[in-house]
Amino acid sequence: MISYNTLIVLLGTGVLGIAAGLTGVFLLLRKRSLLSDAVSHATLPGIALGFLAALALGLDDGRHLPTLLIGAACSGIIGAGAVQWLKDHSRLSEDTAIGVILSSFFGLGIVLLSYIQTLGTGSRAGLDSFLLGQTAALTREEISVTAVMALTVIAAILILRKELTLLCFDPIFTAARGLSLRWLDMLLMALMLAVVCTGLKTVGLILVIALLIIPAATARLWTDRLSLMLILAPLTGGISAASGALISAYIAHMPAGAMIVLIAALFLAISFIIAPAHGLIHWRRRP
Repeated sequence: MISYNTLIVLLGTGVLGIAAGLTGVFLLLRKRSLLSDAVSHATLPGIALGFLAALALGLDDGRHLPTLLIGAACSGIIGAGAVQWLKDHSRLSEDTAIGVILSSFFGLGIVLLSYIQTLGTGSRAGLDSFLLGQTAALTREEISVTAVMALTVIAAILILRKELTLLCFDPIFTAARGLSLRWLDMLLMALMLAVVCTGLKTVGLILVIALLIIPAATARLWTDRLSLMLILAPLTGGISAASGALISAYIAHMPAGAMIVLIAALFLAISFIIAPAHGLIHWRRRP
């Protein structure tokens, strides 16, 4: 029998998986999936600075979740902007710029965490969960924040589905209609950042990228139709997130983030073999 607290955690992580799956579809089609890796790693120094700010203000002994998420969001925005700036104002390609920013920001975050460790406050222990996630230890407040942010992302994507579809498939026509490609790209990045920040406590900043990429890639193997991808990707993400959280809740010392990613990867592996659109068996049977 699933306890009430476990059920609440499953619902929260499931909604997060759905939001990540929907967002991941448009990131995949817009070829921006790798950018989410840089943004997720770039949130680490923001988390550390948010902790220091909350500690100085006496907010929940430094572990005030809204302050930590605000710090993560600001740091992620700076990281994404830095990638774009390097791409536009240097001879570096986008993947090189992503590698530079990812490693630099993550290194800065590790330095800040090392400094926090020297402060002698026991509250630093709560920061470890942002690296690999700690679903079982989520409080009701944290689950509420996760669910509200995830539902906001889902609602935004459903409202802006037409504009995001045009951005991914026909940017020239989108611009001809008077829609700003830059603003739509920034909006998509904002949705991605919201998912990353929402998943920090659940999956962790190192693995949250998997929730944005793997469900969308799985759906892409099954169909070429966007309408079906927008069903299969959130379904895969929601099931993976809820299943991983459930296993983590009932098996001691089982990291939830890693379990969620492994289940999502299992869906991808099975799809790679049997998917009727782009699966291995289908391609081997072609004349």
